[in-house]
Amino acid sequence: MPDDRLITVAIHTYDHAVALKNLLESEGVNAVLQNVNLNHPAVSSGVRVRIHESDLPLALRIIENTDIFGSLKSTEVDGAVNPMILVPIDFSDYSVKACDIALHLASRHKTHITLLNTYLDPYLSGNIQLSDSLSYDIAESEMRRTLDAEARRLMDDFIRKLRNRMKLNEIPPVKITSEITEGVPEEAITEYAKENKPQLIVMGTRGKGKKEKELIGSVTAEVLDSCRFPVLTVPESVNLSKADDIKHVVLFSNLDQEDILALDAIYRFFSDEHFNVTMINVPDKKHSKSGRQAADALKGYCESHYPRFTFTVADLSLSSIVEDFNAIQQRQPVDLIAVPNKKKNIFARLFNPSLAHRLLFHSDIPMMVIPV
Repeated sequence: MPDDRLITVAIHTYDHAVALKNLLESEGVNAVLQNVNLNHPAVSSGVRVRIHESDLPLALRIIENTDIFGSLKSTEVDGAVNPMILVPIDFSDYSVKACDIALHLASRHKTHITLLNTYLDPYLSGNIQLSDSLSYDIAESEMRRTLDAEARRLMDDFIRKLRNRMKLNEIPPVKITSEITEGVPEEAITEYAKENKPQLIVMGTRGKGKKEKELIGSVTAEVLDSCRFPVLTVPESVNLSKADDIKHVVLFSNLDQEDILALDAIYRFFSDEHFNVTMINVPDKKHSKSGRQAADALKGYCESHYPRFTFTVADLSLSSIVEDFNAIQQRQPVDLIAVPNKKKNIFARLFNPSLAHRLLFHSDIPMMVIPV
């Protein structure tokens, strides 16, 4: 019977899959979970939420109109940080650039990198047409095996090329481990980070020559928004190849204690470097004068606590944000943008989302987003 045919409506981590199953069943849609590790359910990844095909229209309406994972995204991370740098890759050219930066940082901190690739379920990617239940399950199973085998082949080839470059002294000799997962990439990255607690996540992005909507993909944007670990985005065409190349950092300042937490994170990663830090204050309409006073006070504190850095303070006018930022960059090229990430952070204070996009995602400047 058609009503008995089960289809996969979503693939999530275990916590997200349980939350979705509970939501669907509370609305009268029966759901089952597949690919759960029965001995250790909480560590399961790529858990499939399956429903009857006849319930699909209702299930989609429920999913589209509900913030299912809001409480899960805000969960704080407990436990010690693992001395490992996580590098999600899709085997593209900008993945290579991200790996180069990650390897140099790992060598500096005497740690290793973990390459993570996540392939999307064939049903969710639209590669399989629904037919009867048996033929669908067989086709889906074969497609999943094919995708997994191809991902592992590409990963082996990617690592082999990196090791060949190590032999040629093009990149530092650093230990590399790898993971292949099935699921939604942004969720897999966030969940893997939550479980393994890397000291840094390094992600490649496209350069400014690409279409604007492609500059920072939905996967990277979601990880930046939800992950509770520092994330370094590396544009494909960036000139930066190692930490020694950083001479000028721009910190988008919230003018509060969280800025100090962000600077602490930067100092940990680049403690051996001497570079200039420009703290940019984006004032709101009500506190422009007090904002400048707070910025000067913060500058004094930073000068006494971070002696290897040289600090300056700059304002961006609400009426000419992009122009003011470009003027700062013309005085000294910006090598790294640092952004403390919290609720109602600097992004919200830029008012116009397109301005924030142009400022932070338009250029070939790496960006370090630090949860505070």
